[in-house]
Amino acid sequence: MEDKRRQGNQQRHRLTIENREYMEIGGVLHVDSFDDEEIILETELGLLAVRGEDLHIKHLNLEEGELNIEGFILELAYSEERGNQGLRGKGKGLLERLFR
Repeated sequence: MEDKRRQGNQQRHRLTIENREYMEIGGVLHVDSFDDEEIILETELGLLAVRGEDLHIKHLNLEEGELNIEGFILELAYSEERGNQGLRGKGKGLLERLFR
């Protein structure tokens, strides 16, 4: 039985956080950049920036749209901006692009 909440081939976006130390994200399309303090990814519902300390990608499966992150999670920020440039828009700072 097909999930009625899906539109076309889109996967449902879901986000689960356990004790601010483990995160599971569904509906991931692309990981734009990552380091131990910030992971920027494109989801079915827009761009998502995950900020924290000692962040590690534990599992990534883009075919299934799944991403698991471990570390201390401090902040999540969504942006409606989509497209090929993502958060790397020309001439704009990261915060300006996230909070426009």
